[in-house]
Amino acid sequence: MDTLTLLLDGFASALTPQNLAFCAVGVLLGTFVGVLPGIGPAMAVALLLPLTFGLEPTQSFILFAGIYYGGMYGGSTTSILLNTPGESASVMTAIEGNKMAKKGRAAQALATAAIGSFIAGTIGTLLVAFFTPGLARVAVNIGAPSFFAIMLFSLVLVTAVLGSSKLRGFIGLAIGLTIGLVGLDLSTGQARLTGGVLQLADGIDIVVVAVGIFAIGEAMWIAAHLRRAPLDVIPVGRPFMSREDWSRSWRPWLRGTALGFPFGALPAGGAETPTFMSYVLERKLSRRSDEFGHGAIEGVAGPEAANNASAAGMFVPLLALGLPVTATAAVLLAAMRTYGIVPGPTLMADQPDLVWTLLASLLIGNTLLLAINLPLAPLWAKLLRIPRPQLYAGILFFASLGAYAVNQSAFDVALLLVFGAVGFAVRRFGIPLLPLILGVIIGPLMETKMREALDLSNGAISGLFNEPLAIFVYLLILLALVVPTVLSRVRGPVPHPVSNESEVS
Repeated sequence: MDTLTLLLDGFASALTPQNLAFCAVGVLLGTFVGVLPGIGPAMAVALLLPLTFGLEPTQSFILFAGIYYGGMYGGSTTSILLNTPGESASVMTAIEGNKMAKKGRAAQALATAAIGSFIAGTIGTLLVAFFTPGLARVAVNIGAPSFFAIMLFSLVLVTAVLGSSKLRGFIGLAIGLTIGLVGLDLSTGQARLTGGVLQLADGIDIVVVAVGIFAIGEAMWIAAHLRRAPLDVIPVGRPFMSREDWSRSWRPWLRGTALGFPFGALPAGGAETPTFMSYVLERKLSRRSDEFGHGAIEGVAGPEAANNASAAGMFVPLLALGLPVTATAAVLLAAMRTYGIVPGPTLMADQPDLVWTLLASLLIGNTLLLAINLPLAPLWAKLLRIPRPQLYAGILFFASLGAYAVNQSAFDVALLLVFGAVGFAVRRFGIPLLPLILGVIIGPLMETKMREALDLSNGAISGLFNEPLAIFVYLLILLALVVPTVLSRVRGPVPHPVSNESEVS
């Protein structure tokens, strides 16, 4: 009952005219940026992050709530109309959604994606509201050794287990951890990896890193592979669904939500696995399984619901533990840190107004997204005709302006270009972005917890293993590293099916 009361208080704060305006602007901006080719929600949030400077924290995160869900909706639009997923979690939506669009059913594909996203996002956000306080109460009693182990487990899962290549994942993680080490050592005061540059003494602002890696890196990558041929955008029409479409969609929406939320709420969860599982499940359960691969509406409804439920679930570890489990969550954590807000076990007790207003704003933003964007779907489709050179020139301009606005320093703009080159390089060599950005964010936090644990044990390495939870997590890490290798050797080489990953790039 306390949770419901606190959520209602959050609604009372979020439903003021000014805050509603911020949420609506966020939805429109997020959709505008997210609907453009190759731009997912992580890049949308990173690119628009500088717009929130100067706002109150509550207003800033209300704006982010709209941007986040708007960017998610925009990603499904490009998947369906262009067969170009903005991120890997949208690949399954593109498989059936684009086939539906080519059969003249783009409107129905967009409608089932939008309504499924609304249902999954709403249910997921309500679950966040009821699960996060309990997890936070448990997390208060977790010591530094256990927190270090949990963070290490998160990085191992993202890097070695969930990624397609362990080597590339660890390379990305090493790059991120190295970036996180730049600055003064908090214990000794000695400069690390600064090269004698005074501007690096305070470390590298995470906003500059995120915008450089996502926005500038993506713009450089697209420019290097630019095709002059105009985009073949499929006409949309007014999104609507027939009685049969509703009948075929509502069960996949609920099943996708049930699959997506637990994966999002797990540290190092992610949306790729539940969207794939949802697609396979719907194909097995459908009475029209022969339509899969040719434009089955269940193949859009289920994965899109799983994607958005997972996106809502990621707020559980972010708010309760301070662990970002997706690239978008990492950018949101960076935004919180710019305001001096540190997510973790005490956040809900220290700043309850901010947390509950944010959760209420997610529900409001989800509703506004459906109400505003379904009628505007034909307009968003026209944005896809913007020529790529003009589009990415605009992205470079606003990204540079945003980086300069962080500290009003030209040095930050130079750093932005450096990290843009890093972003281009990691894309060129197939190094995943998520371990890199998590290394930048989590690396300094892991160092802090490790030093706390070692200080309590007078420098003895046993200080990292002196809690039952820490030992249990280390065993999980060992199992996560060993079991997949053992199973692959027992089973022998297995022929892999054709992957759709090429569509992401």
